[in-house]
Amino acid sequence: MKKILLCFIMAVTTVVASAQKKPVLSPPATVQETISKGTVVTINYAQPSVKGRTIGNEIAPYGKVWRTGANAATQFEVSQDVKINGQVLKAGKYALFTIPGVKEWTIIFNKTWDQWGAYKYDEKQDALRIVAKPTKSKSFTEKMTFTIAKSGDVDLLWGDVQVGFKVK
Repeated sequence: MKKILLCFIMAVTTVVASAQKKPVLSPPATVQETISKGTVVTINYAQPSVKGRTIGNEIAPYGKVWRTGANAATQFEVSQDVKINGQVLKAGKYALFTIPGVKEWTIIFNKTWDQWGAYKYDEKQDALRIVAKPTKSKSFTEKMTFTIAKSGDVDLLWGDVQVGFKVK
């Protein structure tokens, strides 16, 4: 009986150890920066990979609300009231959704910050919507990445796409 129990424990340990070594498909990431007036801007998200797919078609379809990442909705938080591209956004935590497009992306700051994907997205909960022009990035970025500069420039980089907005 002891041998059977020992073999079972060893088998479970081996399975758990091998499962822990598997790479996370869309790893979690956080970017944070303190910008003007001591405002802290934080973005928590999961990084989907392009994997040879086409942005706007097979992933992040054009014209549809997208969680702007993988897994849970991307979370955008500001420690003080700010202006996003000149429009007021109150201090707090928001879900950051986008509606990708060829010529413009709609960037959405939604009050329901703690949600999975965009399955329960409710436009009535939008705190702010802005429009940003996508540009071709200087280099290819396999895993979706957000950057925040001290100047307040926020950029989403993914594949050969760059979409940005200004936080002041």
